[in-house]
Amino acid sequence: QYQQFLLMQHVPTLLAVGVLGAVAKRFALSRFSFSSIVLFLALHTLGARYLYSYMPYDEWAELLIDVRVSEVFGWTRNHYDRVVHCSYGLLLAIPIHEFECRHLKISRRLAAVLAVECILATSAAYELFEWLIAVTFTPEWAESFLGQQGDIFDAQKDMALATGGAIVSIAILMITRRGHQTA
Repeated sequence: QYQQFLLMQHVPTLLAVGVLGAVAKRFALSRFSFSSIVLFLALHTLGARYLYSYMPYDEWAELLIDVRVSEVFGWTRNHYDRVVHCSYGLLLAIPIHEFECRHLKISRRLAAVLAVECILATSAAYELFEWLIAVTFTPEWAESFLGQQGDIFDAQKDMALATGGAIVSIAILMITRRGHQTA
């Protein structure tokens, strides 16, 4: 089953790399946006390698700084998936905003709202798709595949983190741009 889960985790990454290749050829992306997308894909690939729930960050932290992160924060679950969901919003909202401004020719303010809404919508769609795949192909393993780790509100928290990351990212972008305009 482990191999099956690995394949299911890596398929979205392979699809995203294909889409990124097509988009980068057709639409000019800034280096920052392209790098943000690649960084997110790297975080996702790393998580998929360990099926998210088994990411050994505690072991790595213990080797590097002699501290187990979960013990410091009192965590009973592996939170790497939460980091990646937040990173989804933080790292992809700005490329979406850039695309909307450059290629759809909409205002920066409207693009900001739409970028956050896009992150929320795609995050919700991903959670629904992930659930559908899990209960369709691996109903007895759905809990393990979904990585809920006993949290019945895992999907809602993941969507909230992605949306929160997008809001932070877009807020920083808007504040930074406003500072450049007044200087």
